[in-house]
Amino acid sequence: MDGRSRPEAAEPYYLPTGNEVEIAGQCHAGGLALMLKGPTGCGKTRFVEHMAWRLGRPLITVSCHDDLTASDLVGRFLIRHDDTVWQDGPLTRAVREGAICYLDEVVEARQDTIVVLHPLTDYRRMLPIDRTGELLEAAPGFQLVVSYNPGYQRMLKDLKPSTRQRFVAIELGFPPPPAEAAIVATESGVEHGTAAALVELAGRLRSLRDRGLAEVPSTRLLIAAGRLVASGIGIRDACDAAVISPLSDDPTLLGAMRELVGAMFP
Repeated sequence: MDGRSRPEAAEPYYLPTGNEVEIAGQCHAGGLALMLKGPTGCGKTRFVEHMAWRLGRPLITVSCHDDLTASDLVGRFLIRHDDTVWQDGPLTRAVREGAICYLDEVVEARQDTIVVLHPLTDYRRMLPIDRTGELLEAAPGFQLVVSYNPGYQRMLKDLKPSTRQRFVAIELGFPPPPAEAAIVATESGVEHGTAAALVELAGRLRSLRDRGLAEVPSTRLLIAAGRLVASGIGIRDACDAAVISPLSDDPTLLGAMRELVGAMFP
């Protein structure tokens, strides 16, 4: 459910497309909670990893889901041998240690779980632990960061206004084509011309959203295709396996997308 990473020696690669690095840095300095909004695979998680490295803070990541409870975040009592002991959850560990706590796809969590975050997102910066009676003050360096995909989740779930207004929001989208090509080339190891061609394909496929494609190809998928090409897989097969097939099971849409790939890479 959760992972922890310490600042790495190597900088996690991230190519800014605006002033998101400066805004996020000032939010951390000012103790402001941060919300990242953007489509699947556009680099939200990599951005958080990059910022944790820049700020020199440990990073604790939680992938949210329907069954995520407040206890999963805060902690619970466990029976060990003949004793009952308290075990901190990932949110509590981050608060104690002054880490960045990143809740990925936060709207997937239950609403009663999200309410637990409220005291940490205002001037109080406190985490009440009801089970132990502790009122935990956030250590210096702690920051709460959440992310979600509004385009996908607007139809299913959304954050309540009372929660949304507790965060500074940064909107991240797919980078402009030259920047996206540079990212694909760097991350996959494929030569730049092929990376640019993959980005051009993605641009054409993204225009199919209005024709029934629920999710458009992400930068993440393009990187996967690039890695296949770099390993020796033909570009048409790489596009089919890494870009086309993950997007849909609809035969008509798949046929249209494969025709496009065939036209671009004869």
